[in-house]
Amino acid sequence: MSPRSASVNEELRRRSRERLLQAAVELVGERGYDATTLGDIADRAGSARGLVSYYFPGKRQLLQSAVHRMMHRTLEEALEREPRTEDGQERMARAIDAILGLTVHHPVLMRQHMAGILQAEGFVQCPEQQRLAELLRDTVARRGSTDAGTDYPMLRALLMGAVYAALVPGVPMPLPVLRAELFQRYGLDWEMGAPPAPEGAEEAYDADLSRFFATESRSPEGSVQPK
Repeated sequence: MSPRSASVNEELRRRSRERLLQAAVELVGERGYDATTLGDIADRAGSARGLVSYYFPGKRQLLQSAVHRMMHRTLEEALEREPRTEDGQERMARAIDAILGLTVHHPVLMRQHMAGILQAEGFVQCPEQQRLAELLRDTVARRGSTDAGTDYPMLRALLMGAVYAALVPGVPMPLPVLRAELFQRYGLDWEMGAPPAPEGAEEAYDADLSRFFATESRSPEGSVQPK
């Protein structure tokens, strides 16, 4: 058997990292942060335990990267869903609703994500966070901002504040109230984006997060094969 090429090895390393990201969001969502170990994550991913520390400095950094990936892909889906639009106001509304929606569908993950940011490790500037930032910065620019470098951090701060307010144990703020405040701030009509379902109504949501992670398996010969 001939040695694998550098490109194949790089692809396999990328797939291994993806499996760790997916395992992190799955396990923390199921068990909580404290009950999930790095060994558990490696086992769920089918990876050697030493690989976790090779890719990530620690559990907090791994979880932040994993949640940033989930946020990035959720936002990407919202912006690109049919009917697709280039209207800056509509895209801003979709972005706000996508991030707020994560507090409903993944409260444990989002609460732990916010808690991690306030820990000593702080805000992780990982590739996943950078992709999320690019999407939000593009959203701000399409809405007409002439200074996205200033307006994007403000949008990020407002969204983080809204997520925090929605998830504070004991005194959570209702999402419609937070949405209304953000929509007023950006001059958006309530009907834009994906307005919250009426109280008591079921919202359609695909809980399978595997679509957010490229976790193809490999053949015995070492080539990457889709599952």
